[in-house]
Amino acid sequence: MRFIDFRRQVLAELMKHPAGLTWAQLRDCLELPYRQPCPTWVRRLEREDGLTGTAGAGHALIWQVGSIC
Repeated sequence: MRFIDFRRQVLAELMKHPAGLTWAQLRDCLELPYRQPCPTWVRRLEREDGLTGTAGAGHALIWQVGSIC
């Protein structure tokens, strides 16, 4: 999977869920082939698309994205 495909899928799914999703929810919903997200890709999404991770239950982060230009 290329970054551009990952980005498109993740951002589209997060836009459908304004309250956010955990990585496990995203992975399962989108049937992504990764146990954990690539840290480089996550940093790029944070920098370029406003992805944020907020503490959720346990050690899970709730991923959310603001408005996308």
